[in-house]
Amino acid sequence: MEEHPNVERLRRGYAAYASGDIDTIDDLFSDDIRWHVVGRSPIAGDYEGKEEVYGFFTTLMELTGGTAQLEVHDLLANDTHGVALVKSTASRDGRTHTSNLVHVFHLEDGRATEFWSHPGDPYGDDEFFSS
Repeated sequence: MEEHPNVERLRRGYAAYASGDIDTIDDLFSDDIRWHVVGRSPIAGDYEGKEEVYGFFTTLMELTGGTAQLEVHDLLANDTHGVALVKSTASRDGRTHTSNLVHVFHLEDGRATEFWSHPGDPYGDDEFFSS
């Protein structure tokens, strides 16, 4: 069975994130993308538009000294939604934190218009990014 084209788009997006390829990410995000990160840590919140989302990425990298990485376990997609099962790893102040996450995307015309991050351990994520 052939993969849905949005699976390949998600795969390209995660590869671009890993390599810092903002041009590819820029092509895969709608201009008015909405980005939701649950929790109470300094990175939690709702981000509106590419500029705020890229600001979130910058803050994440600053807090982790550029160590934040995502390992994709599986990708699923159809015409309007994509789901990624990922493992996040980051270091901060001599500590390393690993978290399993579910990323959910709303997709329109091959571009991400909305994103939700659902951590398996939201309290652990909050603690790591808050201290």
